[in-house]
Amino acid sequence: MPSSAHAVIETRELRKVFGSQVAVRGLSLTVPRGEIFGFLGPNGAGKSTSVKMLLGLVRPTGGHALVLGSPPEDPQVRRHVGFLPEDFRFYDWLSARELLELHGRLCGMSASRLRQRIPEILELVGLTPHRDRRLRGFSKGMLQRIGLAQAIIHEPQVVFLDEPTSGLDPMGRRTVRDILRAERERGATVFLNSHFLSEVEVTCDRVAFIKHGEVVAEHELGPETANDVRVSVRARSLGEEVVSGLGRWARDVRPTAEGLSLAVPSEEVLPDVVRHLVAAGADIYGLARQKTSLEELFVDIMGEDPGL
Repeated sequence: MPSSAHAVIETRELRKVFGSQVAVRGLSLTVPRGEIFGFLGPNGAGKSTSVKMLLGLVRPTGGHALVLGSPPEDPQVRRHVGFLPEDFRFYDWLSARELLELHGRLCGMSASRLRQRIPEILELVGLTPHRDRRLRGFSKGMLQRIGLAQAIIHEPQVVFLDEPTSGLDPMGRRTVRDILRAERERGATVFLNSHFLSEVEVTCDRVAFIKHGEVVAEHELGPETANDVRVSVRARSLGEEVVSGLGRWARDVRPTAEGLSLAVPSEEVLPDVVRHLVAAGADIYGLARQKTSLEELFVDIMGEDPGL
């Protein structure tokens, strides 16, 4: 877990109870500046309630949360937060340009800055030709893009996004990924809640898995992370002592139909693994690196019925 000294979002044992129902049991998170952070879990895991507490929309029953070093309900914090809910309802009699002007003014932007910023953001989300079109005539994908635009128009320090690629085609999802990476490059922190695990996998720097209102695992993403190095070994004559000896370099050693599957901290130890197996009398027929997908990891952590 990152150091809390550089945390933009921090929770400790955050809890929310509705009557007899525990929605969030004890959420502890630390999210640093400039990270795209994925928040994953099955339906009913407490994700939406957690986000509402981080936005200051729901008061926690216990524990505490800080956003930008202050309570989420602080008005000064809210000026620096952007939010796109999953089930948004915009004023559909407004045009795209008018909606962005409204949200920009609510965030304290000046008229001169809005005159500059609105054309920039409409171009960014690909809606320049539709700037004066009423929202009631927008498709689901167009509404999703204008929703993202209103969330980032004031260049917030923290952006909360709930299913931002819902209703988008592959090109639209790629545009969103590029925008989120650009937000990260300017130093913003993106808190992303999504069921599109393939999108999360190629977008986020780190993810947390939440179950029953608690974080049950965290996972670094990216091609060079240690927990991505999983290796399959095709081999015979693998006795119990041979396998147990792999504990010097490997963890989570699993037997397979053709040999073994094991996780190692880096590829640097693979020659040692092979030498150990050969010296112990194993017959090696092949070795290959595996990459566990985020979907496989999700099912492994959450169980076979994740409730998506």
